[in-house]
Amino acid sequence: MARRIKIDFVSDVSCPWCVIGLRGLEQALERTSPDIEAEIHFQPFELNPDMAPEGEDVVEHIRRKYGSTPEQAAANREMIRDRAAALGFTMPALSEERRIYNTFDAHRLLHWAEGEGKQAALKHALFRAYFTEGRNPSNRDVLIEVAAQAGLDPVAARDVLDSGRYTGAVRDAERLWQSRGIHAVPAVIIDDKYLIQGGQPPEAFEQALRQIAAQPA
Repeated sequence: MARRIKIDFVSDVSCPWCVIGLRGLEQALERTSPDIEAEIHFQPFELNPDMAPEGEDVVEHIRRKYGSTPEQAAANREMIRDRAAALGFTMPALSEERRIYNTFDAHRLLHWAEGEGKQAALKHALFRAYFTEGRNPSNRDVLIEVAAQAGLDPVAARDVLDSGRYTGAVRDAERLWQSRGIHAVPAVIIDDKYLIQGGQPPEAFEQALRQIAAQPA
């Protein structure tokens, strides 16, 4: 009989390490099937909650936020692209010409999509839109197109965005996870008890999952 676990995946759609972490987790779940069955809930985290609507040049943003030189930033981007490619995800838009944006509306759509049974599909579509296609995840027309690609009703998606629906729910969720000590992403919380931090490789996730599954439910 399969061990059922709940996974809260706390992340941002503009976080490249979150792509790597999600792909690593999903590959680990494939390896542990059918012994482990997982129910994944995507939880909101904004890397840049105060970002202006027009976004910011990524090189300038990283220099200001982390103190990285352009050379350090370029080396980091190359390493991230290599890690993602090894997991089957291409990031041609991860370049020095890229801009970084606020993602709050994307999180509102993800909150809505969970109730529609399309949250995972939307999460993957948002990652592709930003990192593979170089699209703006704060632009509502882009978000509606991406929602449709994920199998969601674009008219309903526009209504969610224009109405401001789920603003309070997303803010509450962000505060909840921060109050639980989550200040960097990705953060993977299993059964409200076990934390796996960062963009781990599939092997690390697999080992952790098997160890957790061996514990009493």
